Amino acid sequence: MEHRSLQVDEGVRIAVRLYEPDGAPRASVVIGGAMGVRQAFYEPFARWLTQQGLRVWTFDYRGCGESRPADAAASLRGFEADLFDWTRDYEAVIDAAKAGGRDIPLYLLGHSLGAQLPGFLQRPQQVDGLISIAAGSGYWRENAPRLKRGVLYFWYLLVPLATRIWGYFPGTRLRKVGDLPRGVILQWRRWCLDPRYGMGAEGEAAVRSYGKVRFPVLALSMTDDELMTLEGTQSLLSFYSGAPSALQRIAPADVQARRIGHFGLFREQFSQSLWPRVADSLHDLAALTAPARNVPHTTA
Repeated sequence: MEHRSLQVDEGVRIAVRLYEPDGAPRASVVIGGAMGVRQAFYEPFARWLTQQGLRVWTFDYRGCGESRPADAAASLRGFEADLFDWTRDYEAVIDAAKAGGRDIPLYLLGHSLGAQLPGFLQRPQQVDGLISIAAGSGYWRENAPRLKRGVLYFWYLLVPLATRIWGYFPGTRLRKVGDLPRGVILQWRRWCLDPRYGMGAEGEAAVRSYGKVRFPVLALSMTDDELMTLEGTQSLLSFYSGAPSALQRIAPADVQARRIGHFGLFREQFSQSLWPRVADSLHDLAALTAPARNVPHTTA
């Protein structure tokens, strides 16, 4: 594993990790992380993917994890970033991955937010496919029941108040999501309160952007996800209106587990079960050549 620093915008650098297989890679994979999740969380899975002959890139969005500037170590007050900035971070890593392997396919593996942001890419033609893991629309009415019980308090009271007081969202202090730049949390709030999520909150420009995506999208949805619902995942796939898509449901019983949830797939306990399924899904992406559909086919 190699640590790298990648310049995205003037004065903005993000931390990247590159994992190389022993031999020539058969494909590149960029892992787009979930909201508030550091790239280190994905390291065991990334290392396993290299054993399958894949070159893997992970990164931290600006302001988070290893991409948090030294002068913002104590506080993100005054740090400027929104979700479009994070999309540029994502695309900068995609650009680097493509430049380092133009003769091999490039796939995205998006966890939650990491499967939402690719709809805003400026150069989606560089991507050969997206595996969406535990991702969906974040619209609050499509949240899982456990999350929905407290989400209005979160969006209408806690987020506005905490962000106003601290100048950013102090999620670590509050044990909610993690520290997030002011622009990120307030834009995410707008998305989550709109029935069409980012598509509705950002208007026609977002519709056109998602509509430009032509790479196939395969969604892996957990039946016991405590945050995302099947309805939310179907909504997200419908946003990718021009892309061939499919949806697979995974239950804990399928892999003799008590629980998977929103984060579990990336844990090492699933290295003999779910991880091979994800690797096999890269082959499934190539088979998704049927015309795009608004309601994706669902398999167990």
